[in-house]
Amino acid sequence: MLVSWVRETVFTPVVFRAPLIWEKTSFRSYSTPAETSPKSKVWASADEAVKGVKSGDVLLCGGFGLAGVPDTLLGALVKRKDVKNLTAVSNNAGAGDSGLGKLFNSKQADKIIASYPGGNKAFEAMYLKGEISLELCPQGSLVERLRAHAAGIPAFYSPTGASTAIEEGAIPVRYNEGGFTYGVKIPGIKKETREFNGRRYVMEPAIAGDVAFVRAWKVDDVGNCVFRFTQNNFNTVMAKNAKLTIVEADQIVPVGSLSPNVIHLPGIYVDRVVPATEPKRIEYVTLAPTESKSENTELSPEKATALTQRHKIAKRAAKEIQDGFYVNLGIGMPTLVPEHLPPSVRVWLQSENGILGMGPYPTKEQLDPDIINAGKETVTLLPGASVFDSSESFAMIRGGHVDVAILGAMQVSQAGDIANFMIPGKLVKGIGGAMDLVSNPDKTKVIVVMEHCAKDGNPKILKQCSLPLTGARTVSQIITELAVFNVDRKNGELTLVELQEGATLEEVKAKTGCEFELPRDLSKL
Repeated sequence: MLVSWVRETVFTPVVFRAPLIWEKTSFRSYSTPAETSPKSKVWASADEAVKGVKSGDVLLCGGFGLAGVPDTLLGALVKRKDVKNLTAVSNNAGAGDSGLGKLFNSKQADKIIASYPGGNKAFEAMYLKGEISLELCPQGSLVERLRAHAAGIPAFYSPTGASTAIEEGAIPVRYNEGGFTYGVKIPGIKKETREFNGRRYVMEPAIAGDVAFVRAWKVDDVGNCVFRFTQNNFNTVMAKNAKLTIVEADQIVPVGSLSPNVIHLPGIYVDRVVPATEPKRIEYVTLAPTESKSENTELSPEKATALTQRHKIAKRAAKEIQDGFYVNLGIGMPTLVPEHLPPSVRVWLQSENGILGMGPYPTKEQLDPDIINAGKETVTLLPGASVFDSSESFAMIRGGHVDVAILGAMQVSQAGDIANFMIPGKLVKGIGGAMDLVSNPDKTKVIVVMEHCAKDGNPKILKQCSLPLTGARTVSQIITELAVFNVDRKNGELTLVELQEGATLEEVKAKTGCEFELPRDLSKL
C-alpha cells in the first residue's frame, strides 16, 4: 500500500504575459493554398491496414504492461495466418491474449527482443523449452536502440550492462529443442566495450523496425498523436522508427482540433490510422485499502509475519530518504517505503514507464487503465506530477538525475555486485529497468532491501554472486531484517553499521556468506 505524502493544496493560477514588441513587419504568401484539405491517413479497418505486414518482418509493438498496447492491430494480424516468423520487439511479452501473447498463441512469432518477458508464463515456458528465441535487453537500452535508428544513429555506447551477462553475451538467445538441459542452439550476443573517462561502456546497435503498431489517445486525420498519461511509454519511439507505422486511436479527431502544443508525435512519422476497437485492460488492479479492509485481512499467520518483516525493512530504508529527493522504487518490497516516510519528508517518485510524481494506489472511483507504475499496478498522480515517454524516463535514470534507487535482490556481493533478474534454466523474469537504475552509482545511491537469507536458508549476501549480475560494484547499502551494511564499492569491502531490533552479531555472522568489517565502537550497533 502507498500513502499520499504531499498535502492537498489549492492553487490559484496567475497568468504572466510577456510584452510583445514588433521589430519589423512584412507580408508574404506561401505557395501552398491554405484552403486545400490534407490527405487523410485514416483507414476504415485494422484488417485492411495490416495488409502491409509480411512474413519475416521486424514488428515493433508499443505498450508497457497492458497500457498503450495495440490489441486492435494485433488482433487483425492474428487473422492473417500467412504471416509467420515475425521478430517482435516490445518491452513485455504480453499477458494471456493481450499484447504479444496473441502472436505466441497463434505461433506467428519466432523471436522477441524484450526487456521484461517473464510476466507471461506461457512465453517463459516456450523459451526454456527451446521453442522461441529471446534477445533480452535492458529496458533503457531497448528504448534507446529504437530511438537511435529513428534518429539515423547506427549504434551508441551505454554504461548499462557493463561487466554483466549483457556485455559477455552469456544469456542464450535460444536453447536446443527440448530445453535448457539439451544445450544452447543460438548463443547470446557479446558486446563490444570501450572506456570513457575511466568508466566502462558497452556498444548497443540500433534496432530497425519494418512495421510499428502503436496505440494513442487522440489522433487527427493526418496522424498527429496525443498519448494519455502512461500510454506513451514505448509508443512514441516505435512510431518514429518503422518503415510502416500504423496507429490505432481511442479517438480520431478532425485536423486542427489538436493544439500544436499538445502533440506528442507529429504526423510525419505515421502512415495509417485506424479506430481502436479493443477495450483497455489492466494487468494488476491495485486499490488503496479501506478502513474496513486492511492489508492484513485474511492473511495466514506465516504471511502476516512475512509482511511485518517486510515493513520492518522498508521502515529502515525510509530513513535514507531526504526531503525533496527524486526516488525510484523497484517492484515488491521497495513500494512499501513511502508508507514509512515522516510527514515532513516529501519526495518525488519516478516510475520508469514515464511518471515523475507518482502517488498512492487509487480508490475504485479513481481507477484508470492509463495510469500504472513499473510493476503494472494502478496508481495515481500527485499535484505537480509529469508524464513522458520511456526514452525521456531513462535519460533521467542513466544521467544520474534520480537521487536514490531502492531495489530488491536475489544476491548481493561484498563489493556491491547485485543479481536480481534471472536464474539460468529456471527463471526468466527479465531485466526491466534494473540495469539502468544501477548504471550510475556515483550519482544515484543504490539501496538493496531484501531478506537476509533465501527460502532454503542460504545467505543472500555473498563474497561473490553466483547468479548473473544486474550490475557490478553498484550497491552502496544493504538493508535486511537483521542488519544494515554500507558497501565500499571501490575497495570491495562490507561494513556492518547497524543491527536491527532483536538481531545479534552472532546471528548476522552466521547468516552472512562473506567477511565484513565492524565499527570501532560496537555500542553504536
